[in-house]
Amino acid sequence: MAQAWRCEGLRWSADGPALAWDGGRRSALTWGKRVAFEVTEGGVRTCVGARGYACPVRAVVPGRSTGARCEECARLDRAHSVAADTIADDPRPYHVYLAWFGPGMVKVGITALERGSARLLEQGAVCFTWLGVGPLMAARRAEELLRAALRVPDRIPYGTKRAVRSTLPASAAERAAEVEDLHARAVALPGWPESLDREPCQPVDHTGVFGLAELPGVMGEVTELVAGGVVSGLLAAAAGPDLHVEVGGGGVVVVDTRLMTGWELVPVGGVGELTLPVREFRERQVTAQDGLF
Repeated sequence: MAQAWRCEGLRWSADGPALAWDGGRRSALTWGKRVAFEVTEGGVRTCVGARGYACPVRAVVPGRSTGARCEECARLDRAHSVAADTIADDPRPYHVYLAWFGPGMVKVGITALERGSARLLEQGAVCFTWLGVGPLMAARRAEELLRAALRVPDRIPYGTKRAVRSTLPASAAERAAEVEDLHARAVALPGWPESLDREPCQPVDHTGVFGLAELPGVMGEVTELVAGGVVSGLLAAAAGPDLHVEVGGGGVVVVDTRLMTGWELVPVGGVGELTLPVREFRERQVTAQDGLF
């Protein structure tokens, strides 16, 4: 019987995406590579723990949870999260960025300077630019300034991002236009934090990095993993936590790798098999973002 590996999700680096496994092993992902695994028969999904520590009770977590943590571990993880605004004394410098996911979908966010663009890859940002750099609290104030003055959100649901990936504008100039416009409006706002240095607008496009240039239309998305379930196909693209996998008949399904965490998986042979719960995928009609400007 093949050895089972416990998935820790998708990781992004300068070398591209890779699936991470318990124990430090990583599986690099390239377009056209076979992605084939089976959830162990009779297995259960257990909590992934928090802050690098295993869940003390190995609690069972729901199959549809993207966090894969029990209530106590989720509380511990959030208590030490910059994203959750629970840390105010982090001495590291932070970038403020503008990220574009599709027409009408621009958000503002912050990430530690030392992380580079990793956060943008993890979120599935198709195009982004830096806006400013400085201390954490100044970055927070700039983020709030854009939300209040320009009504720019700091979150866009993953499902909304997925719904437009097959219908993105063809040219990099079109994909960068909204980010460039918003950057100009943002740096001109009164009330800009004094300790936050403005950064020039230099859009970075991830279409090639994600493999989205010729992405086929998506027919469905996996809603959860179940014991004994199988996914087997060829990788068409990857963006954020999502794998776009071509299965039987040329159809593409989205597998959110956050749903894989906490399960023990084994490799399987063949290509084109899918026995996990899937819901029909509906592409979003792209429109301008309501009330952005």
